Amino acid sequence: MAKPNPLQEQLLKAGLVKKSKVAEVAREQVRARHGKGPVEPGEIQREAERVRAEKVERDRALAAERKAQVRAAELRAQARQIVQDRKVPRSGEGEYRFTVDGAIRSVQVDDDLRRKLSAGALVIVRIDDRFELLPRVAADKVRERDPAMIVLDHGQGAEADAAPDSADDAYYAQFKVPDDLVW
Repeated sequence: MAKPNPLQEQLLKAGLVKKSKVAEVAREQVRARHGKGPVEPGEIQREAERVRAEKVERDRALAAERKAQVRAAELRAQARQIVQDRKVPRSGEGEYRFTVDGAIRSVQVDDDLRRKLSAGALVIVRIDDRFELLPRVAADKVRERDPAMIVLDHGQGAEADAAPDSADDAYYAQFKVPDDLVW
């Protein structure tokens, strides 16, 4: 331990400071005289800290990405479960044809199912490589979770057709056929 100076000894004898505080101040004075103060971080330490911060940020981004993937998988599983639970049993010998990914597909339906599909009360959804019929309420729940599963929805298109573009109306108006020529 470094020897305290006379002022420190007097303060210690008077009881104004503790012995440990005097020793700490004496050590700091010795360090200050010999130039062994607290070392500032060097270039290597700053670089290591920067790399550590980058790694933490990368790990955080990867964790967020994994969490998003897990959430998407959960939503797809929920949508699949809704389809399995609420699918409409198909019957009939007639085919209802529709296009998917540039190919024409078909499902077996009877006249009642065909009318419901055309009216938008039923929706066609895809699960893996097969197609199922769902009621509108269940299809809306599936759309919330995985809109890519919805293949054909005539009820959805009705909202878009309700407000046709006025430029299209003007164009097609010029081709209007008189009533007496309609065959």
